[in-house]
Amino acid sequence: MTETSPPPGFTPETRFAVPGRIAVSAQAAALWQTATLTEVRRETPRAATYRFAVPDWAGHLPGQHLMLRLTAEDGYSTQRHYSIASAPDDPGHIELTLDHVEGGEVSGWFHTVAKPGDEVEVRGPLSGFFAWPGDRPALLVGAGSGVVPLMSMVRHHRARDLSVPLRMLVSARGPEDLIYARELGAETAPVFTRSAPEGVPVGRMAAAHVAPLLAEQPPGGWEAYVCGSNAFAEHASRLLVEAGQPVDRIRIERFG
Repeated sequence: MTETSPPPGFTPETRFAVPGRIAVSAQAAALWQTATLTEVRRETPRAATYRFAVPDWAGHLPGQHLMLRLTAEDGYSTQRHYSIASAPDDPGHIELTLDHVEGGEVSGWFHTVAKPGDEVEVRGPLSGFFAWPGDRPALLVGAGSGVVPLMSMVRHHRARDLSVPLRMLVSARGPEDLIYARELGAETAPVFTRSAPEGVPVGRMAAAHVAPLLAEQPPGGWEAYVCGSNAFAEHASRLLVEAGQPVDRIRIERFG
């Protein structure tokens, strides 16, 4: 996971304000904590959500991510960055949604070995650049597992019953590959690139999908959040700019 740039004025002393809760200091985010796996939910044939109990978790903003560390019995350890899928409205718990990456060391362990009661270590939350505090209209655009941090924003919007406008455009290969399909509501428009339900067109995300969202600009305009592969992030950002979205109001997070 990478980001285009840090937010202006970001320093190690930055504190992230979690709406209605507390401020999360960078010092607290730097500490490793034990996370106990409590539940596994299948999302698609290749993606699952893992729910953890983290009693001392200080909170996060929708869109932030964390570092996860696995340590084997022989002392070998490995770390990965993962976006947080849950909203910050569930004290003491966090959720991650992981694709089963071919040959993936960590994702492979989660999908083939992990079970409730297993413990990992987590550190975070990390980064304020891609975070959405819920204080401005948000236009979310994602593909594949790029929907994960965006879903944290959608869940937060629902949990707080926020009146600020929020829309999401998400791309998947087909209905069976659409992560969180059971949760998506009227705020979300899916785009299917390989197969689709009868009567629904198939194809890559295009100007025809983006233009209507830019046409319904709320007061103050959208803050756009784009998450996906490098290729998707470039493509979606170009579509947004061509439809009239200001470049300096597009936040990008790339996977891979």
